[in-house]
Amino acid sequence: MTEVVVIRTGTANLASVSAALERAGRAVRFSEDPVDAECADLVVLPGVGAFGPVAGRLDELRLREPLTRRITAGRPTLAICLGLQLLAATSEENPDARGLGVVPATATAFRDGLRVPHLGWNRVTAGDCCSLLTDGDAYFANSYKLDEVPDGWDGATTDHGGSFVAALERGPMLACQFHPELSGAWGQALIERWLAAAAGVV
Repeated sequence: MTEVVVIRTGTANLASVSAALERAGRAVRFSEDPVDAECADLVVLPGVGAFGPVAGRLDELRLREPLTRRITAGRPTLAICLGLQLLAATSEENPDARGLGVVPATATAFRDGLRVPHLGWNRVTAGDCCSLLTDGDAYFANSYKLDEVPDGWDGATTDHGGSFVAALERGPMLACQFHPELSGAWGQALIERWLAAAAGVV
């Protein structure tokens, strides 16, 4: 059975991600290898922490270009939490840092007066054209977000003082602002749908 390569960014909660993948019957291997980032059949890009330091870590490990090529080519990839924000060009969190730029957007802060971080369970509403994402309740832990689903992607939204992107999908590419690995049976089912979709292209 195809193993899943989890990119070790240095700040992610790898234990919960690994446990969810193992519950789905997949072997997990952690890697910082640029070849794995581009060429492995299945890749997870997790992320916990600040945009700038983690983007810098991708540069240090020479992962920026391989990951960009992978995602642009539509190879099966699951990005989680900060991993979704790293797909954007920039973030208000660290304006001088560069994301991967595969999504032409800036990650923005929640407006003044809202509880930050946006922490805990919230309702996810999937767009009509989504094939992986469904309506459900997911666990979030984020202080920044993408405001709109970009052209060329399908997505789901949630609300915290206004609508924002809960997740994006495009073929076997899935990016979740929430933590599917911490989102109970609904999140586990989403991971398993991603693995099933990926199996059709690897």
